[in-house]
Amino acid sequence: MSKRKHRRRRAAQAHRHLLYQASVQSPESDIEFFDRVYRDHRGRRPRALREDFCGTALLSREWVTSGKRRTALAIDLDERTLEWGRRHNLGTASMAKRVRLVQADVREVRRPRVDLVCAMNFSFCVLKQRPELLAYFEAVHAGLRDDGMLVLELYGGTEAIVPIEEQRHVDDFVYIWEQESFDPITHETRCHIHFEFEDGSRLDRAFTYDWRLWTIPELRDVLTEVGFADVEVYWEQVDDDGDGTGEYQRTESEENQEGWLVYVVALR
Repeated sequence: MSKRKHRRRRAAQAHRHLLYQASVQSPESDIEFFDRVYRDHRGRRPRALREDFCGTALLSREWVTSGKRRTALAIDLDERTLEWGRRHNLGTASMAKRVRLVQADVREVRRPRVDLVCAMNFSFCVLKQRPELLAYFEAVHAGLRDDGMLVLELYGGTEAIVPIEEQRHVDDFVYIWEQESFDPITHETRCHIHFEFEDGSRLDRAFTYDWRLWTIPELRDVLTEVGFADVEVYWEQVDDDGDGTGEYQRTESEENQEGWLVYVVALR
């Protein structure tokens, strides 16, 4: 086999979960935000995390690593993805003991009660009807301790509702985010993640998402309806070039942007 043919096997050899973890997730930053906001409101660090739509449970792993007394409940419907996470992210006995993986519908899990529930990377947008979202938030509210907190990650902006393709270099590959379609009547959107490698090979549609792009007012209305005492919005700050800085500040009013990221925080 020639060297050229060998190099072009890069896409075939790459694993999509590893690529996703490297290009999409930032668990250390998420945990830093969780700790800051929870401490601001409750005066202590949270211990017990529930990671909904957890995928490979990378965030749960980093959560228990960040504190000796921390535990995590990681929930997802896809058993194959959970099993991959069990093998690759929870390899040690001590880690597996502190992170419990559960294959279940997040709307059906209410125990054990935890300090903090999170749904990251817009994952809850898979619930496209209001009754589905309501049932989910009811389950979360019931599954939180009296001083518990829910964190949702949401995106939007003028470019969030048009077909677009964006590229970003990560290590030795290119992460490609494609927004294929958006329906202004239903707010349903279809998006894909592709990966391209230095040898020219590609992993097309490594992930496909069929979502409803919820708005912040819609989330606030449903969260308040199920009994959350307060719902806050933390907006990602941008630099002079309009790029996100990874720093989030609480706000009640912002000018729209081409693209924005927020944490929506609901306090029980």
